[in-house]
Amino acid sequence: MTPQLPWAQHPQAVLFDLDGTLADTAGDLAGALNQLRINRGLQPLPLDMLRPYASSGARGLIGVGLDIHPGHAEYESLREGFLAAYTRCLADTTVLFDGMAKVLGALEARGVKWGVVTNKPHRFTVPVMAGLGLMARSAVVISGDSTAHAKPHPLPLLTACEQMGMAPDTVLYVGDDLRDIQAAQAANMPSAAARWGYIGHNGDITDWQADIVIDQPQDLLALLTS
Repeated sequence: MTPQLPWAQHPQAVLFDLDGTLADTAGDLAGALNQLRINRGLQPLPLDMLRPYASSGARGLIGVGLDIHPGHAEYESLREGFLAAYTRCLADTTVLFDGMAKVLGALEARGVKWGVVTNKPHRFTVPVMAGLGLMARSAVVISGDSTAHAKPHPLPLLTACEQMGMAPDTVLYVGDDLRDIQAAQAANMPSAAARWGYIGHNGDITDWQADIVIDQPQDLLALLTS
């Protein structure tokens, strides 16, 4: 059963996180991490093990894949190696999640603006969005380095609203990471936690205090019209 809309009025626009919410990018991100492992004489790790950490980017994947974290002497060089490897494979397997193409088409047909707010650096966001055929369709794209602060700071979401000419409380933000929900809350923006995303290392999704938890992309359409 589709959850009930918890807001007084329907959101007038929708913003999506990119990795793990709009698009399944885990295969390419895992490929970059596994290249680092191969370079160190280690066996590649299975995608199922790495998928829950994909939304955390280089930091999360290097942490789980090599047990090396920020502050370690090797971390920065590994991070640069990861980003270089990802540049070479960022559009190899990335696709929209099942049902998301229908959602975006339906939003556009109804005249509802949609956009992306991600912590992914701009140099990766643009080619991924372009590879999906979405760059020209989105009303706004805010990357992790587009503003002075990244999520969970509210500035990226507030900047997206400003560029769309819309008040934050009229825009729904959909994300699969705790920091997505924290950013929306700080921006006074309705939030939806995406259960289909890379949520495995963030604790129980019901503890994030999102306004609503949705199981599949198609649930968004019912939320916006019910």
